[in-house]
This record gives sequence, structure tokens and C-alpha cells, in this order.
Amino acid sequence: MIKRKAVRVRLIPALLALAALGASFAAAAPAPQARSRERIRENLLTLRLLRMTQALDLTEEQSAMIFPAVNRIEKEKLGLLRRLSPEIEGLREAVRSPEPDEADILARADRVRELRDAVKAKDDELEAFLEAGLTPVQRAKYLLFSVDFYRGIGQILERTRRPGGAGR
Repeated sequence: MIKRKAVRVRLIPALLALAALGASFAAAAPAPQARSRERIRENLLTLRLLRMTQALDLTEEQSAMIFPAVNRIEKEKLGLLRRLSPEIEGLREAVRSPEPDEADILARADRVRELRDAVKAKDDELEAFLEAGLTPVQRAKYLLFSVDFYRGIGQILERTRRPGGAGR
């Protein structure tokens, strides 16, 4: 048990460093290709699952139950996000038009809202699934973990965007 924990303790900082490095490359690229963005999302999901396992002290059984469901839900969410991006861009173009077509704008706005609501529904589905499989203490830890994880990723990305990069 101690060796496993020691490996985990050494593994997590290494994974965080890799995520920061990947984020800095992504931020430095003028317009990352779709595959590059997808790979970054996959790496962040993997990092999130590893960190979640540690933060919630998941059992092997819980991990075996949670990981496939999280992957499935995240893939479905990614598909929705892929559909949402062009809809948002189309809405932007329609609004910027010298002679905006209000009916077109309303229809586009409705599609954006529907897709955004579908993404939220996937997040709610994940939360409900996790609540059913976690103890009350793990549920509370998950809420804290989610806030801390995404705040940490945001801080890493902010540092990589600053002049001088991640070293500052």
C-alpha cells in the first residue's frame, strides 16, 4: 500500500507537468488543429480521472464502474460541443450581418440554446451517476475536487498565456 501511494504521489506531479506543457504548446499555437484539441481534451480527461481517483480515494470496484461511464458521457458531450461550435459561429455571423434576418437569428439562437442545454444535461447525468456510486464523504470530496481541478487547470492556462510562459 505504501509503495502504491508513493508511486501515485510521484506520478501526479509528473502528469500535471505534462498537462501544463501540453497546454503551453496549445496556447502557443496560433490555431490548433481539431485533432490536437481533441488530444488535449482526452489528456485532460485522463488526468482528471487519475486525480479524481486519488482525491476521492476510489476503490478498484468504484473505478471500474465510474471510468467507462465518465468516458461515455464525456464523448457524448464532446459530440454536442462539436455541433455547438459552428452554431455559435453562425449566430455570430448572422448578428454581425449589415442586414440581420431576425427570424434566422431566432432560429440559430434556439439551436444554440438546445445544444447548450443538452451539454448541461450531460453534466447533470454525470453528477447523478457519480452520486449514486459514491459515499456521502466521496460526494462532498467530488464537489471540492471539481472546483479545485478546474481552477488549477485555469491557472495553468493563464500562466502559459502570459509573456514568458509557464516558467513564471
